[in-house]
Amino acid sequence: MQMYKSNILFVTLQLFFILSISAQKRAEILDEYAKNPSTSILPNFSYVGYHHGEKAIPDVKAKVFDITQFGAIPNDAISDKIAIEKTIAEATKNGGGIVYFPKGRFLINEDGDDHKPIKINCSNIVFRGSGSGNNGTELFMKNKLEPVDPNKMWTTPSMIQFNAASKNVNIGQVVSATDKGSFNITLNSVKGIKAGEWILLEMKSTDPNLLKYEIGDLKTDDTWTYILNEGVHVKLVHQVKSVSNNTITLVSPIIYPIDPKHQWEIYKYSNNTEVGIEAIAFVGNWKDKFIHHGSATDDSGWSLIQFSKTTNSWIRNARFTDVNVAVQIGGGANVSVLNCVIDGTPGHEAIFNLGGTNVLMANLVDKAGMWHSYGVNGFSTNTVLYKVTYPPTTCFESHSSQPRNTLLDNVTGGLLSGRAGGALFNMPNHLSGLVFWNYKQTNEAYTNFDFWPTVKENQWWRMPYPILVGYHGANTSFVEKHLKYAESMGQPVSPASLYEAQLLLRLGKLPEWLNILKSN
Repeated sequence: MQMYKSNILFVTLQLFFILSISAQKRAEILDEYAKNPSTSILPNFSYVGYHHGEKAIPDVKAKVFDITQFGAIPNDAISDKIAIEKTIAEATKNGGGIVYFPKGRFLINEDGDDHKPIKINCSNIVFRGSGSGNNGTELFMKNKLEPVDPNKMWTTPSMIQFNAASKNVNIGQVVSATDKGSFNITLNSVKGIKAGEWILLEMKSTDPNLLKYEIGDLKTDDTWTYILNEGVHVKLVHQVKSVSNNTITLVSPIIYPIDPKHQWEIYKYSNNTEVGIEAIAFVGNWKDKFIHHGSATDDSGWSLIQFSKTTNSWIRNARFTDVNVAVQIGGGANVSVLNCVIDGTPGHEAIFNLGGTNVLMANLVDKAGMWHSYGVNGFSTNTVLYKVTYPPTTCFESHSSQPRNTLLDNVTGGLLSGRAGGALFNMPNHLSGLVFWNYKQTNEAYTNFDFWPTVKENQWWRMPYPILVGYHGANTSFVEKHLKYAESMGQPVSPASLYEAQLLLRLGKLPEWLNILKSN
């Protein structure tokens, strides 16, 4: 009899779960997207992430360079920085490899060190630790670094920098119009570009039609000197699929409509590829109460990781404790940051895309409550924040300097109009293509929250015409005239994830790596 009752309870719970899921309304905007992605008001985020979302991050099998074989000793009081740099040098000579960190605490910026960043300028280098928990690998940065310019509080370099040493090379200009969604661009010269290489497409123009494309008829402010005087500025990094005569076919579609009159320049893109960080805890020594722009130390003293001009690369299973800035992704393309945690003393910025294309940040938790939590900055385009959580006391970052096409997908956290970030001359905070999909707001509800308030109301918060679908949690109402589209407000929609849905539409099935990620 007891077993019979248990079976009834089990079936009842299953039915309740199914009914709860089925009760969620299917998003109408997704059906519209499925008919023609290139004309939809939804950006196409299905090419975001490592290898355009099509491949899992590999369990790299390469030559192992153990830092303890080059002089590093865990859990002592002696700096391991020189030993780590020697290990990196040997891996670089080898053309790549695994820089391996055993369990224990390693010291990377002690009193006697040179207080300069650790630099990696080689493809196929993977920093692999032995876990980011208490009994794993910890890299401890005792001393801060100093800003490059003492008058600019954001110029402190990151302690560990993955970067490409060579410069981009200009190869020509686009000579024919290219619609958003197209894979082909025609140039006046391709100068030896080959399949598999990467190119940078860059445009800067004061054409008023471009500003209208970004913000419609919304009013600008005289303090926004960059976009008003220098113009709309776009930087996109794409991989080349093939070259025929002067036409380049790309692996991923054009994200921004191209008109030759805007003088789109094309560069052979200098980059490092297949670099990674995994299973390491990065610990700073930031213990003070954070004051926003209080000093260079507050803003960037303990900046830990920079990925600059990296492609098909990753950070996963990492922890960042007592830092001012955890990770910045400067340029590059198709980087994935997965399963990471920030904790300890609250600092300035969490993990953000600073100008990369097709960047995925997934399964991230901000336990510290950084002033600006996970988000975007600079010329970032096509960024997905998927299953990201931060406290109700903070907000996603949208740090001006012309980011566009950002998806907040199953994000849980606060909505605070004072936490986006950015200097007034670089405003607005975001340009076109900001999408909230099943965003769960955890701070108190607002009445008539405005994404484009007047200067008198708030000069630090401007995001033109976002798309809100399945926005829920707090019962916030919005100024509707400043929304591009709103659907199922107050109730999550089906499918639960736009990123998953778009990837499914493109590939026909979800890749196994994403099935594993979503189950975590």
